[in-house]
This record gives sequence, C-alpha cells and structure tokens, in this order.
Amino acid sequence: MTVDVAGGAALPERRFNVVLTTLSSDAHTWNLVYLHLLLEELGWRVTNLGACPPDDVVVKECVERHPDLVVVSSLNGHGVQDGIRLINALRARPEMGDTPVVIGGRLDVTGGADGRTSERLLAAGFDAVFENVAEINQFRSFVATLSDRTTTAISPR
Repeated sequence: MTVDVAGGAALPERRFNVVLTTLSSDAHTWNLVYLHLLLEELGWRVTNLGACPPDDVVVKECVERHPDLVVVSSLNGHGVQDGIRLINALRARPEMGDTPVVIGGRLDVTGGADGRTSERLLAAGFDAVFENVAEINQFRSFVATLSDRTTTAISPR
C-alpha cells in the first residue's frame, strides 16, 4: 500500500530508516544535503550525521538506530582509507553485520585511476560502491531494490 503526499507522489506505507554520513576527515556538506533530499524523495526516513563525524559516533548512532541502510558519502578523496576503517568498526558490531552499508563519491585522490578502489571497499565489507556522480541512477536503483527486498524481509522498527 502507498500513501499519497503533497504533489501526488506516492510513498511506501512503511518508511525505511537510513543513516547518512560522511567520514571523519570529510567536511563537505552539499553532498549530504543532496543525498538527504534524494533519500527522502525515495521514501526513506533520514538521520544525517553531518560533516566530520568521528567513527565511534557513526557506529554508536547506527547501533542505537538500527537503520535499514547506511549511506557513506565522501568528496575529499580519502574515502578508501577512512571508509575501510569505518566499515571495519561497523562490521565489528554484531548488530551491524547484516545491515547494508554503501559508500560513494570521490573516494581516492587519483579519481579511481588504479582501478581497484571499488574492489578494495567491497572486500572490506561495503555492499555497494558508487565512485562518481554519473552512478546516481545506479544508486537510486540500488535503494529501490533494497526497499522492495526489505518490505517483506525486515520487520518494522
């Protein structure tokens, strides 16, 4: 069942929860504003942790909120190093073992020139990696697929 909202858009009856964050070294915020609005448009309830959150704050918020998805955005080029550290901290918590966690943006200072950025992040424990702005439609599709899959797989929180 869907619920109509202003403008005739339909949202799922059950709204899923997402924690949106950047990395501890990343002070960029416009990417978070954009993703926050996009996720809300897709029907998700967003907790936006803002710029430069320490890893322990991200982990604490995720453990307390039990999100259906964690979205990590980075623009400063340190996404590989900081992202691997963060995903290790998240996956170390049993409560976060099955939670989908994705990362995207400018993830290294070479623009992915070595061709291994996604591979390294996936091997570390991320469920998906979106390396550039052109992949926003793939991100939308990923979120839509997750919404469809979790409608029956995840109990309401």
